[in-house]
Amino acid sequence: MEKRAVRVSIVGAGIAGLSLAWALRKRGVEVSLFDAGRIPNPVSSSFDEHRITRHSYGRLPGYGALMPQAFATYDQLWTDIGASHYLPTNMVFVSREETDWSASAAELDRVNVPHRLVSPAEVALRLPMLHADGVTAAFEAGGAGMLFASRIVSDLARWVAEHGVSLHPHTRVEDIDATKGSLTAAGTRHDADLVVVAAGAWLPELLSETAGRMVPSRQLLLYLEPPADLAKAWSEAPILVDSGSGHGAYILPPRGGTRLKIGDHIFTSRGKGSDDRIATAADIAPVMASAASIFARFEDYKVLEHKVCYYTVTDDEGLVVEPIGRAGWVLSACSGHGFKLGPLIASGLAEVITGARPASSFPDWAAGRKPAE
Repeated sequence: MEKRAVRVSIVGAGIAGLSLAWALRKRGVEVSLFDAGRIPNPVSSSFDEHRITRHSYGRLPGYGALMPQAFATYDQLWTDIGASHYLPTNMVFVSREETDWSASAAELDRVNVPHRLVSPAEVALRLPMLHADGVTAAFEAGGAGMLFASRIVSDLARWVAEHGVSLHPHTRVEDIDATKGSLTAAGTRHDADLVVVAAGAWLPELLSETAGRMVPSRQLLLYLEPPADLAKAWSEAPILVDSGSGHGAYILPPRGGTRLKIGDHIFTSRGKGSDDRIATAADIAPVMASAASIFARFEDYKVLEHKVCYYTVTDDEGLVVEPIGRAGWVLSACSGHGFKLGPLIASGLAEVITGARPASSFPDWAAGRKPAE
């Protein structure tokens, strides 16, 4: 008698859920994908213009070790969806405090990625959009660039639909039974062999046992239009991280049909996924202050959009990918690093689900606590 295919239900259609659906279908698994909104959901954090990817992780070396595999997995994804949504740009870390780059340099040396120190004088000449005063040092890393996020999740949604994934958009999941692999959505029970919860900031509302450990964090992004005389410099700019006393911001240049974006990596740890996305003065003020301290002539920039998004975060910023019950898994980024690692981690979990990889060591590997396999 022919063996029945494994059936998996996935809750959440951001980069994690869509990547898992892709990876499982490539391995012959029957997949149902549920989301409370559209698929892909424009309210999700994954639905953004651009996201950073890089090899250098500094204080999170476990993820640095995973990044060669993460880039290779994205290459597989480009082949499947028929397009590459990646632009290499390099990445320049600008410091306004004393900074030791040796750990980052050693990390990049291990994976043969070029890097160099950049003098304050070169920063002033090459990056005229920045306040040059106070820059103490800078470090440029290769092997970095922008992932065009909304294009990626849109093409992934198309691919999984074309390859037999059962899509359930606008279907709010009300209950999850991780002991039986089932869920209830819109009053209907859906049975499977396994249920994976990849609901991002909505996760603590679906699984109360994760609350307190996986904390939703309300974040603000600013989209800007630079002054005309700086447009060319911005069109050639690398990704920037500018850190100093009182601020720490990441800046994605307006390249490849995107807008200039600035955000911070200071987690607010407030709110919940079901909250509104209307930016308040309290949301806006810290990022505006960072932008004003970083950009020369910030008053000449036009604010195009204040965008609110949510992440889940943990104390160590480690991805949480672990079993729940006898027939369930949680798949949660719990940091700002979920998009760049999404397809790799999802592919690893697909191997676990199909028996090609041991489950016992997988949570530590996914959290960057074990050597890359």
